[in-house]
Amino acid sequence: MRVLLVDDHQVVRRGLRTFLEIQDDIEVVGEASDGAEGIARAEELRPDVVLMDIKMPGTDGIEALRKLRELDNPARVLIVTSFTEQRTVVPALRAGASGYVYKDVDPEALAGAIRSVHAGHVLLQPEVAGALLAQDEPGSGQGRGTSLTDREREVLTLIADGRSNREIARALVLSEKTVKTHVSNILMKLDLSDRTQAALWAVRHGVTG
Repeated sequence: MRVLLVDDHQVVRRGLRTFLEIQDDIEVVGEASDGAEGIARAEELRPDVVLMDIKMPGTDGIEALRKLRELDNPARVLIVTSFTEQRTVVPALRAGASGYVYKDVDPEALAGAIRSVHAGHVLLQPEVAGALLAQDEPGSGQGRGTSLTDREREVLTLIADGRSNREIARALVLSEKTVKTHVSNILMKLDLSDRTQAALWAVRHGVTG
């Protein structure tokens, strides 16, 4: 897995690099000290996963996330930050982050988080999921779920379980292309922008295994 580090603190980047470089399956391909540089490096290096801080001078992590999504950059973004407030957590995930961990996370857990988001999982700590769910009205979007087919509800259940498209395809004996079509239809019908929102919608409305 090719990883890009985006953090304005050189000491943090050095510590992350030192640990990640001893992992057999992870290669640190570059670093950036702010969001703007992170966007440029992500476009240049095309990493698989970006470890992104939120609070940085100039272009912050949330704005960088939005820009990467606008550019259709395929990198999965894992937020690694010391900020825990809902007003920070929620916008980052709404902007398209694939996961959110804190800087005091155990090193081995961080490596596991990188592998998880690379595999297509949505990685949310319990309190982070709670912060997102708390922002939704209890009945919001409930009616939209009635338009889902039985197969789409099966796919949505597996998304909520953190499964990647490949794992969903294996579980339901479908091609990955078919799964991608189902995911696109689910997002369109529920008026959602990404898998994170779909997973949270499923939890909110009881569409879980």
